[in-house]
Amino acid sequence: MAPVWAFAAGLNNGQELKLYAGAAPAAKGEAPEDVPALRAYMPKGGKGTGAAVVVCPGGGYHGLAAHEGEPVARWLADNGIAAFVLRYRLGPKYHHPVELGDAQRAIRYVRSHGKDWGLDGRVGILGFSAGGHLASSAATHFDDGKPDADDPVERVSCRPDLQILIYPVITFTGPEAHKGSRKNLLGDNPDPALVDLLSNEKQVTSRTPPAFIVGSTQDTVVPVANCDMYAAALKAAGVPCEYLRGAYGQHGFGLKDFWSEPCTQWLRGQKF
Repeated sequence: MAPVWAFAAGLNNGQELKLYAGAAPAAKGEAPEDVPALRAYMPKGGKGTGAAVVVCPGGGYHGLAAHEGEPVARWLADNGIAAFVLRYRLGPKYHHPVELGDAQRAIRYVRSHGKDWGLDGRVGILGFSAGGHLASSAATHFDDGKPDADDPVERVSCRPDLQILIYPVITFTGPEAHKGSRKNLLGDNPDPALVDLLSNEKQVTSRTPPAFIVGSTQDTVVPVANCDMYAAALKAAGVPCEYLRGAYGQHGFGLKDFWSEPCTQWLRGQKF
């Protein structure tokens, strides 16, 4: 059984946490959409497992779906996991590497400040649709921290301890690619090398964290082949993966018992 951690005072449910003290790198304004931030949801009763998950709503890299944010964070918090919904910057105003940088910063931020909130440094990432692409990008493009950075947050690893991907965009190549997400993230005529770099089924290594994946064979927006390719790549690399694949309905179904209950069990198995 995972240890129970008492949470420190000073972090309220729904509290917004800006990822940077000043303007974010490459910021093009000061409106909320220019300011990457987290919204915190803590376990009830002030106690939890000590682990945290960053939640990335979907929206085609053009919006942030509300039903893939707060309800998901509250489900995690109800199960003892501190949850932080990420407001990341979006296209077409912002392109790669801004979005990935926001996700990496979110992981570093939660990990570096965790002791202040009674957390133990374990941080996972969960994403839906294009947010699933962002989560899988964070899981396949990371570093162990930048020891010489002036900002102490940047000295902390941005590798997530696990990844949860719900009907994710994974690939930017071939007929399975979600062209809208690719365009919003990379622009109209991206370098083919960048397209390959952000086709995350091609970036899996043995250091990629364990995954829980949900894909629907009835999804006509993001083909289930995205999940199939990623799950196969994880298996080939020896990375543990639990993959729920079935006729679950159309894209965008959000938080549902058919996957959240097995995912809760999987998280327990991951000592989260």
